[in-house]
Amino acid sequence: MARMLFTVAMAVTTLASAAFANAPHFVHLKALNKYDRTKIVEMGVSIEALATDSVYGLASDSVLERLKKSDIKIMETFLAKPPEGVTDFPSEDSRFHNYDRMTKALDDLVAAHGDIMRKFSIGKTLQGREMWAVQVNTGKETLNAKDGAVSVKPGIVFMGNHHAREHVSAEIPLMLLEYLAKNYGVDKDITALLDKRDIYVIPMVNADGVEFDISTGEYKYQRKNMRPNGSGHIGVDLNRNYGFKWGTGGSSTDPSSDVYMGPNAFSEPETQNIKAFVEGHPNLKVLLTFHTFSELILYPWGHKYDAVENKEDLATFEVMGKKMAEWNKYTPEQSSGLYIASGDTVDWAYGSLGIFAFTFELSPKEMYDGGFYPGAGVLDKVFEDNLRPALYLIDLADNPHRAKSQTAGDFEWLH
Repeated sequence: MARMLFTVAMAVTTLASAAFANAPHFVHLKALNKYDRTKIVEMGVSIEALATDSVYGLASDSVLERLKKSDIKIMETFLAKPPEGVTDFPSEDSRFHNYDRMTKALDDLVAAHGDIMRKFSIGKTLQGREMWAVQVNTGKETLNAKDGAVSVKPGIVFMGNHHAREHVSAEIPLMLLEYLAKNYGVDKDITALLDKRDIYVIPMVNADGVEFDISTGEYKYQRKNMRPNGSGHIGVDLNRNYGFKWGTGGSSTDPSSDVYMGPNAFSEPETQNIKAFVEGHPNLKVLLTFHTFSELILYPWGHKYDAVENKEDLATFEVMGKKMAEWNKYTPEQSSGLYIASGDTVDWAYGSLGIFAFTFELSPKEMYDGGFYPGAGVLDKVFEDNLRPALYLIDLADNPHRAKSQTAGDFEWLH
């Protein structure tokens, strides 16, 4: 642990030397269990890494002041300073996609594979950017529709970049699209899989926040969207803004907090658009939302410590989590095992719509491995680790309870 603490401190202090306006603080706080962690979150801290008896997180100036007045032990604090000299993404990270490059990448994919892919908008962000989605469906009758026409095939949706600074989370769903396009009609297992499924990918939910995080020459550790909150504070945490059990714990009413839940449930156009899209596609049976970082597979509930009440569903979540962990080597667990978090995507999808929903907290595992900005060098490995879990979820979109069958996700080419 001593070595870890030293390494984290060094990583934080070497992130850069130039501070930025309204910079958050890295905080190292004593936390012995999930109850301590929940208390910390409800103070307004965004927990980003766990240690044996403590947590690392991000806090605004006002949240830090509240921490100092509380009984929570502050072990260390660092000013979060961004890397220097960043214009858009740094040159060594040129593989990452800003909003315009993401849009072009999706356009290029659809132009090359229009027989199975269709790009459409599910609505606009707060600042007016289109929230692009791509449908992968080999049934041409659905591809000719002008909007997100509902397919009769069982469906799954993949999402990325709810949180702006988590840029890896947008690249993995894009790479999945590229993989499916490349292998359809070539690999018999992938071809058979796509012929019987309706797949949607929304790689960049929080495009406004992404652009803010990278556009001024310095990373800003932006998590939230770009909602003006007054007093110089910006943003609502989109992953605390969904309506199921919104505001019941693990979020903040402080607009300066990184886990600010918004003035009301579904207050943000981004979450409103996701809600309308998912509710408008009743064939969706599985949802996977990518985040970074920590190498975790999370499933409901997040808003309370109690397990999912439906025993069959709970068993299915557990089996699916353990199976996917065999492939990506992540840790599977109920979301609230970390801390309470209400108003998130997964609880809403399952609690309101009965969709089997998961969060993948992608690599890296630790803050000192790069945290939110690990570099483009990790992308191929992260995708490779998570390809088989993604295909497994696509396979189970007809009936997730099939996970309890030993043949679920048993593709010939994977042997």
